[in-house]
Amino acid sequence: MTAAVGAVMGLLPHVLHHVGLLGGAVFVTGATGNMLFAVLGIVFSLPLLRRLYRRFGTWKAPGLALAVFALMFSLSAFVIGPAISGGDPAPGPVPVQTPDPAQHDSHHP
Repeated sequence: MTAAVGAVMGLLPHVLHHVGLLGGAVFVTGATGNMLFAVLGIVFSLPLLRRLYRRFGTWKAPGLALAVFALMFSLSAFVIGPAISGGDPAPGPVPVQTPDPAQHDSHHP
């Protein structure tokens, strides 16, 4: 069950673009979407963090789990996501033409 919930939470940002304008383009893109899913990930991991604390009796295990979550979330949000999003490449330099005065004056009477 935990694996299924994790899989759904992992796929959720990638399929919500099918929801429409509010769900796809406005709500889950960019910094807002990253923050939303980071907070949701932390909230949904609270039961696991509590179990880790009870089992080990220290905050080191939950802290390590949060660090791993932050690392994996950052990798997904800032490396894998942009790599598979197929975003527009950065525009190159715009060519500038300098007018040739001889050609310019030739079409004026």
